[in-house]
Amino acid sequence: MTALFGHHAADSCQVDSVTTPPPIKPAPQTAPNASPAPKHGGGLFARITAGQDSLPEVHASIAVPVAGTWLRRLLAFSGPGYMVSVGYMDPGNWATDLAGGSKFGYTLLSVIMLSNLMAILLQALAARLGIASGRDLAQACRESYPRPVGYLLWAACELAIIACDLAEVIGTAIALKLLFGIPLVGGALITALDAFLVLMLMNKGFRYLEAFVVALLLIIAGCFLTQIILAAPPVAAVLGGFLPSSAVVTDPGMLYIAIGIIGATVMPHNLYLHSAIVQTRDFARTDEGRRHAIRFATADSTIALMLALFVNAGILIVAAAVFNAHGRTDVEEIEQAYALLSPLLGVGIASLLFALALLASGLNSTVTATLAGQIVMEGFLNIRLPQWARRLVTRAIAIVPVVVVTALYGESGTAKLLIFSQVVLSMQLPFAVIPLVQFVSDKRKMGVFAISKPVAALAWLVAGIIVVLNVKLLVDTISG
Repeated sequence: MTALFGHHAADSCQVDSVTTPPPIKPAPQTAPNASPAPKHGGGLFARITAGQDSLPEVHASIAVPVAGTWLRRLLAFSGPGYMVSVGYMDPGNWATDLAGGSKFGYTLLSVIMLSNLMAILLQALAARLGIASGRDLAQACRESYPRPVGYLLWAACELAIIACDLAEVIGTAIALKLLFGIPLVGGALITALDAFLVLMLMNKGFRYLEAFVVALLLIIAGCFLTQIILAAPPVAAVLGGFLPSSAVVTDPGMLYIAIGIIGATVMPHNLYLHSAIVQTRDFARTDEGRRHAIRFATADSTIALMLALFVNAGILIVAAAVFNAHGRTDVEEIEQAYALLSPLLGVGIASLLFALALLASGLNSTVTATLAGQIVMEGFLNIRLPQWARRLVTRAIAIVPVVVVTALYGESGTAKLLIFSQVVLSMQLPFAVIPLVQFVSDKRKMGVFAISKPVAALAWLVAGIIVVLNVKLLVDTISG
């Protein structure tokens, strides 16, 4: 069989048309704690060898059993889905979910459900691309499109990563202020140190990174489960909120927050991330091995994203049950929610749990932003930056707006900046979704692993919904 994505020179923009998936070279026998692969070239920027694996320092580094029970094999593949799910419950989600719950009650639960279903489908497609082709989405774009198009897609994805990082900076800084009294600007500057946390975990092995992520996810889920129990929302109203409402489209204010929720839930850079990290598993690089890997990777991401659905819905439910029910429809800021939770619920620990979950969310999101930034830069530009340099540059770009907005408008301005960052994320979605759907539905590129026509139609429908919603948001914003 010939190669799915041909091994081209660094500046090549053509892709070989094939009918069957490629024979990907045998996985290297790399220990989980192996040292990173040597750089190609010298200096801060390093040129990548043509055809190099995605995330080569951890590629195929995690062994998976070829036999055994279904659960044992699922556990071996579990991890990438939970790392991806981090992006679906980061601090940016908190801002949009809090605003949606306090202003409109349970109505926007239907949007959270819809966006989560979109995420499940799109992340499954991203995993399929990575496993079947041996290429992440960024590499596939560089090899498939003319160079100007590739640069445009890279710029859009970098903007999305910066917007996501902006939300992480604000969320983590607010959590540090609430828990330890650190000023917002000081907390934002402290977040630059998280680059060393990611480096330490990566050096220990990818499984350690996944374990760290899962542990923080359990803390977040536990905190919100406790708050939901304390809030005791009416079950009928909650279930009714999952039913679609026309008001979501007709009400400009509700639509703005709804698109923000979609932008905060379906994360464009997560599609690049997922297509790369599924390749950390040492599955058999055969048709049968890839088929099993796709099945387990899809199950992993689906289960993980259901946890993200619970967290996102939990934030909105708590906001609706505590704030909207008490007539506080003005709660948009995380600090407002922290200050009001305990008094309105009559339980002192409620606010503490809220801040603890926020800190865990902010710390967790740093991991995926770092990896996504590395994957995007390597895949689109064919160059590598040291992880510490990449992380510090991205974080510095995110810190500056936080400091400026805080200085000009006070800490209340960061709440609007947080929601705006999620709308920016949503605006970048088409630039990641359309190439992904195009690749996985093309039999000339995917061969036997191309998605079926019904699934392709559903995927294009999702892409169309995203584009239409973003165009409407843009028109409404321009028209005032």
